[in-house]
Amino acid sequence: MLALEAQYGRAAVVDALRSEAAAIRAITAEGPEADELVGAIERGVSARLAADSAPSLRRVINATGVVIHTNLGRAPLARAAAERVAALAAGYTNLEYDVGRGTRGRRDVHAERLLCGLTGAEAALVVNNNAAATLLVLTAMAAGREVIVSRGELVEIGGGFRVPDVMAQSGASLREVGTTNRTRAADYAAAIGNRTALILRVHPSNFRIEGFTERPRLAELVELGRRFEIPVAEDLGSGYLPLDGSPPEALREEPAVPRSLAVGADVVMFSGDKLLGGPQAGIIAGTRAATSLMRAHPLMRALRVDKLTYAALEATLGEYAAGRARSTVPVAMMLALTADEIGRRADALASTLSSRGLHAEVADGQSTIGGGSAPGSALPTRLVTIAHPALSAAALEARLRAADTPIVARIEHDRVVLDLRTVDPADDEMLGVVVGTSASSA
Repeated sequence: MLALEAQYGRAAVVDALRSEAAAIRAITAEGPEADELVGAIERGVSARLAADSAPSLRRVINATGVVIHTNLGRAPLARAAAERVAALAAGYTNLEYDVGRGTRGRRDVHAERLLCGLTGAEAALVVNNNAAATLLVLTAMAAGREVIVSRGELVEIGGGFRVPDVMAQSGASLREVGTTNRTRAADYAAAIGNRTALILRVHPSNFRIEGFTERPRLAELVELGRRFEIPVAEDLGSGYLPLDGSPPEALREEPAVPRSLAVGADVVMFSGDKLLGGPQAGIIAGTRAATSLMRAHPLMRALRVDKLTYAALEATLGEYAAGRARSTVPVAMMLALTADEIGRRADALASTLSSRGLHAEVADGQSTIGGGSAPGSALPTRLVTIAHPALSAAALEARLRAADTPIVARIEHDRVVLDLRTVDPADDEMLGVVVGTSASSA
């Protein structure tokens, strides 16, 4: 018990002892001997303490093929970002200290130089997610006045986040223009009045309207804004920074942050943990005049990020600046994988699982980007499909989730499906062992 007390603390051990004692009070006089009871209590206390103290946040293997899986933490960090966080987490940093002058500094300058260099913005700042970025922009630039937005862009994303609700919280008034499927620049122009503070363009990141549609180009809205001296903000959501070479087909129509700023948007907002492949963050980039409004607003303090977020973000941006992101940032690496590359790994995994008594085959399939990025995207992939002679697909899938390192897969046509696009190649061997062990214990 002394060892348990040293590991978990006296109060936790006492609580566990009481719980175990209550659990064995039903044992009769004909039950185990006293020494057996003591041993049972000790084992029970140890197991109870381990279960109670286990962290709720755990590593999982994402075999779903959804690259930016919101439920699984969105973008995994690049190794450089994880190492940077580890290096700074255990000590003090210059988060708000000017080392050169020996005086208090500003935290909102961190990552700004890299963001401006990669996007072409004059200035940039970071808050805790893109919803916060949108809220801050609307509050600082349009509280008490009107914001013009197309009806077709009043989106709702995961978790019930609705653009109109955020606008209401900001104190800005919503001025809807156009229709669900067709909005023209003339609709924006007709709505401009003396209460107009901002023209807002929202990327419909998680859905697509096809058919009889029309949407003005950003350049048209910028020209309109300049004519009437009204700033233009664009909520890009996914935060796509193009890399050298041809982008994946699924990203050909995805708006890129540098392009929006080059066209003339006064401010853009985007996420750090989607296509950028960094930590959860909301990034605001644009003109110095526009961003200074957010930087000086009291709400900025409530939405600011900590040293670990800055550490991970700067390291991720550093990979882009060095031209390494395609081979070092996991999201970029996953998106660049070809079906043939995935197929070679899938063949090896299927062979391993077949040797363990499972019916494993490799079939053509599709991955998706997810995370509200590139709606309707489809990335060709090769899937490992698994059937068990004694277990249903649902039962086998549940066993994979119950592993020490849970494996999250999907079910298609009554078979468990593994998509290795979203599995680190270093985990392929472990994946085979865990799946095989989970199946063989049936």
